[in-house]
Amino acid sequence: MQTQVLALNPDDPDEDILRKAAMILNQGGLVGIPTETVYGLAANIFNESAVAKIYTVKGRPGNNPLIVHVHSVKQAKSLVLNWNESSQKLAEAFWPGPFTMVLDKKNLVPDCVTAGASSVALRIPKLFVTRKLIEAAGVPLAAPSANLSSAISPTTASHVLKDLEGRIEMILDAGPASGGIESTVLDVRSNPPTLLRPGLITVEMIEKIIGPIKQFEQQHLHGGAFPSPGMLARHYAPETPVIAVQDSGVEMLEKLKKEGLKVRLLGFQIMEGAVCLPNDPVGYATALYAALHDLDEMGLDRIVIALPPDTPEWLAIRDRLSRAAFMH
Repeated sequence: MQTQVLALNPDDPDEDILRKAAMILNQGGLVGIPTETVYGLAANIFNESAVAKIYTVKGRPGNNPLIVHVHSVKQAKSLVLNWNESSQKLAEAFWPGPFTMVLDKKNLVPDCVTAGASSVALRIPKLFVTRKLIEAAGVPLAAPSANLSSAISPTTASHVLKDLEGRIEMILDAGPASGGIESTVLDVRSNPPTLLRPGLITVEMIEKIIGPIKQFEQQHLHGGAFPSPGMLARHYAPETPVIAVQDSGVEMLEKLKKEGLKVRLLGFQIMEGAVCLPNDPVGYATALYAALHDLDEMGLDRIVIALPPDTPEWLAIRDRLSRAAFMH
């Protein structure tokens, strides 16, 4: 299979290109799509063989559900049983945007989308071109990150091509993803609602809208389907082993160099050979995966990451790094 890469203006997309992509989706194919978080691998949720292809192409575990992308609240409501007051308030506050809600699904949502769970994860993407594609396709789109399972998420079309060339029909290239990490996922079925995956929509932002929420405790996972994507213990990881440390990372860097290892540091230090990321969570998130992709291509023995502070605003970043790294 030849993978076609087509460039699109994210704010004023070519309708012919959207129609081509929609046709592939409606015929059971897969399309790499831009969103404001990371690039996604999209399939028509009502085509079970297409959804199965997502799992095959990614090598994704069958108990890891997919997020369903919709273009409107009306389309979201058509897929769920219990659109409650909290759902409405959260949708008004954070949709379109990098925010996913888990709700009880209607039977029309195939079990293969939800890994057999009775719930479905839904969001409305902020990127205009993504919503226009969903409209053009006329169906909701299941779309996990467009990479091999557990690898670094893609924030550019070239990252998608690196992992999935020859495995999917098309990639739509709308430039680098601005958000840089995956959406916040909140289970609004529980009382209080439960944070399943942190993201750029923070706990503080959510609690301003609906009051206190609780955080999911990983030890409560026992077989069966995960309640949300992004809950695998190893995830978002480069092929190069990553060591995450609580300090500046310089000591670990020097130690590994003395052992004769080829190693680079990613953190906040401005020093020769180090990758220095912004010291604010939003800027850091935007740059993180692209930096990891670049480091992973350098033929290193180790990547050392200096962890950001253990504070609420850095929760999502630390979550991603903890799944990508050996923690020290």
